Amino acid sequence: MRWKTSTAIAVVGTLAVLAPPVPAAADTPGYAHTTAVGVHNTYDKAKFAHLAQALDTGAGLIELDVYADTFPVKQWRVNHELLGQSNNCTAASTAAQLYTGSVNQKLDTCLTDLKLWHDAHPGHAPVVVKVELKIGFEANKGLGPAEFDALLTAKLGSALFTPAHLLAKPDGTRYATLDAAAAADNWPARSAMAGRFVFEIIPGTVERGNPFDTLPTDVEYGRYLRDHAGAGAAFPAVLDAAAGDPRTRFGEADIRPWFVFFDGDAATYAAGIDTSWYDSHHYLLNMTDASGVAPAIDATNPTTAQAQARIALLAAAHASIVSTDWAASTGVLATVTGRG
Repeated sequence: MRWKTSTAIAVVGTLAVLAPPVPAAADTPGYAHTTAVGVHNTYDKAKFAHLAQALDTGAGLIELDVYADTFPVKQWRVNHELLGQSNNCTAASTAAQLYTGSVNQKLDTCLTDLKLWHDAHPGHAPVVVKVELKIGFEANKGLGPAEFDALLTAKLGSALFTPAHLLAKPDGTRYATLDAAAAADNWPARSAMAGRFVFEIIPGTVERGNPFDTLPTDVEYGRYLRDHAGAGAAFPAVLDAAAGDPRTRFGEADIRPWFVFFDGDAATYAAGIDTSWYDSHHYLLNMTDASGVAPAIDATNPTTAQAQARIALLAAAHASIVSTDWAASTGVLATVTGRG
């Protein structure tokens, strides 16, 4: 491993203030050269009573399931099931209220929680926010990529790391596509990513099972980035582990270069897929269900030693994020180690 931090930076259930951002040092790894740990369905109250508690662990990825609802009211609803709204996003106007406010809130409140926590933790480690759009966008009803981006920008502003940031060259010019920027390893140093949220969006399970949905989330957002020269607030991910370049599944070749995030089952990747391809191209690779890789370990609360060994195994297999359902008690959620 090229670089490693101690898991001692994890802070659970507190509002400890981390150090402010520092200039990138020569030996500071690039963001695409590290492996962090994420928590699947982080909005689940069975995992954390309040979303801020998940952020306090130092996890490198959190996840929200979002429905684009247009009836009876237009809203971005956060829930696992098709009906209702159950989540740990918390009504708050101050950082202290993040741990006391009422839960079961809409996406806009979840984003407010992120900003309040961000303001209380200047220089926090970068956090990927994975959004599963359960039924996809509803652009023709006013809940499309443009409205999604507008909400993220309004709530998080400069705390976002966006495709435009990856496209920007140090000399003030731009790469033509995200693929070109990633190939050039234009991701900032990890220290320069301090205090940033990176949004990853994937198609949802309901959408994928809907035979009448002819415009999947990934294609729709890929087109949006293409048509707006990368001026979006999020990164679409290519979902499901597959050999070779899985972007070839997209019939429109001109949207393929707008995908530099990949997301799929860790056990499938580990079964023989050449994942060094992702690392050599500096793509971000989220390996999910890390506990299921043989030999399987406890899905929610493995021993610290088991969890550390699994992180090391998947980091060596070129994961950018080791996604889990692990509880904070494992003590490893803040782990950041060298990739490859």
